Amino acid sequence: MKKPLVIFGSGEIAQIAHYYFKTDSSYEVVAFTVDANYIKKFEFCGLPVIAFEELTRRYPPEFYEIFIALSYSNLNALRKEKFFAVKEMGYKPASFISSRATILNDGQIGENCFIFEDNTIQPFVTIGNNVTLWSGNHIGHHSVIHDHTFIASHVVISGGVEIGEQCFIGVNATLRDHIKIGDKCVVGAGALLLGDAEPEGVYLGTASERSKVPSTRLRNI
Repeated sequence: MKKPLVIFGSGEIAQIAHYYFKTDSSYEVVAFTVDANYIKKFEFCGLPVIAFEELTRRYPPEFYEIFIALSYSNLNALRKEKFFAVKEMGYKPASFISSRATILNDGQIGENCFIFEDNTIQPFVTIGNNVTLWSGNHIGHHSVIHDHTFIASHVVISGGVEIGEQCFIGVNATLRDHIKIGDKCVVGAGALLLGDAEPEGVYLGTASERSKVPSTRLRNI
């Protein structure tokens, strides 16, 4: 029998979470919840949407788990806030770990984590609470990812890396081994980090510029 689950959110991330929990987990999603001021419709993905303020009455924590399906907005601050709010209410935040991910760290993964397909998590890695690993990442041995961090797709994190709280690591970023990323850092898409990153730092990759030659003049394509 599947465990009943309520998802916090009613946007794209919540829709994606509903799909993954429905198709690849031991949970059954029974409802969505958002703050009362943000309810636009009372149904989402064919399920009821209820006010967060009514959650404990309608779906008490003794019988339901919850998943906070929010993105990295404001350096993951809102997802962090709601994580602590539901914990205070007595809920156990559920994690989703894809059956198509390679998990070799003996399950050292916290609560409310969202781990997509094709992630490779090597031995002796520690992943904190409320961490998102989008698809296709490599998390090298002995690395630590602290709470409330969001890792986008196809990121290479080499061995022994420590990533602080509330960080964002963009698509195709590469982090060399045994470096430390401070809290609330943003590492942009395609960035290459070869040394430690200071807290609240922003590290951007170099964007490709448009060539002066138009595509219609490329004869060999």
